[in-house]
Amino acid sequence: MRCVIARFPFDLTKSGVLESMKGVKPEPVTAESVIIGRRTYPLKQVGQVITHQDRRDFSAGEVLRAMTRLGFTCRGLPPTAAPPRALNPLQQASAMLGTPAVL
Repeated sequence: MRCVIARFPFDLTKSGVLESMKGVKPEPVTAESVIIGRRTYPLKQVGQVITHQDRRDFSAGEVLRAMTRLGFTCRGLPPTAAPPRALNPLQQASAMLGTPAVL
């Protein structure tokens, strides 16, 4: 299938992407990702491997569209931790003093 990534056309196939990613160690996922085989790769890493271009030359969205069209499972941003619960003034003072708050 013909895909355009970083303004350059590429003829990509699912088997070709699998072959390109064989032996490539996945980086830690901190943004959108794609599952190739049994491994989860960041989209920018996959784009760099299959296009041989610098990661700054293309967006994750371009790679996301190409991988989705080829039939790979893509995932959005990983879940982040819940924001800390707001403390009331007594709990804030206790935290600063290092003593337990008694309510």
